[in-house]
Amino acid sequence: MNLNTQKLEDRVLPPETSALPTLAERQLGWGARTWRRIKLSPTTPIFVALILVCVVMSVLTDRFFRAANILNILNQSAIVGIAAVGATLVIITAGIDLSVGSNIALSGMVAATFVAGGGDGVLGVILALLVSTLIGAFNGASVAWLNLAPFIVTLATLGMGRGLTLQLSQGQSVYDLPDAFNWIGSASVFGIPFASVLTVLMFIVGHLILNNTVFGHKVYATGGNREAARLSGIKDRQTLFFVYGFAGLCAGISAVVLVGRLGSATPTAGTGLELQVIAAVVIGGTSLFGGKGSMFGTFVGVLLIGVINNGLTLLNVSPFWVQFVQAAMIFLAVLLDSFNSRRLARRKVTAG
Repeated sequence: MNLNTQKLEDRVLPPETSALPTLAERQLGWGARTWRRIKLSPTTPIFVALILVCVVMSVLTDRFFRAANILNILNQSAIVGIAAVGATLVIITAGIDLSVGSNIALSGMVAATFVAGGGDGVLGVILALLVSTLIGAFNGASVAWLNLAPFIVTLATLGMGRGLTLQLSQGQSVYDLPDAFNWIGSASVFGIPFASVLTVLMFIVGHLILNNTVFGHKVYATGGNREAARLSGIKDRQTLFFVYGFAGLCAGISAVVLVGRLGSATPTAGTGLELQVIAAVVIGGTSLFGGKGSMFGTFVGVLLIGVINNGLTLLNVSPFWVQFVQAAMIFLAVLLDSFNSRRLARRKVTAG
């Protein structure tokens, strides 16, 4: 059965972001409705956690709550944040992308090799985005049409991407890149790092795609129940293909930011970055089982990881503990998501 676009949009509104109040909500005032939505939102606990961590860090070190340090947190979070925009869509479809770090390394190395050999800086940026999008498209085609498990496909891409990066660079970094290529990662706008501005813009674009386009509704529907989405007329394979392609594009933008910030491309760039990206998305309330999540939640998750990393650095904590904390946060996020899902289910049953 095929449905037209309007019917599809009505049927698969995002569960967390629908602006249409329920019958019970319409009987309440605006203030009561807003408070009820805040209490029921899965993003609320992580937002409260972010505020508490900021308060604790401010007490532990007086260097934390300074304008320069806040800008530093935003700038340092840019690479993970931009990649997390694409990863949010992937995880909402019940998928996973483990190739983010290798994608960033390979696309950045290809572009850096091109511009270091005399190529134009702008063309180098375009080349990085093209390579990363093709890697994402490869993942998407393998998942959508070959019906391969996302975990296996992206794990293989992770290894292939890292191997190609090492072969291309022969294990050496590439330096002396032109300013036109480094600008995105190193420039500032009115004293604010451009990478931070770009990160916020990417989250706004991701939010609009998820909540204001038919494609975004298809992403939620495919992740919630792929078979039901297919029977409703949604082309689930095309949806998955474009989702992974978009995730690849986001990884390419992260690569351009990373290479521009460092002024060089290194073959080990992005190693372990997939852990931070997945952690940010899951901590932000996106379910690993698909069908649920929001860009705002991921944005808060990115900030929480950035604040913790920054705070531990200011406190001179060993970087090995930072990795432990990130992994522990993923476990706690999944645990809290499980508890929160049961709590919301009980509330819905009680509310009738």
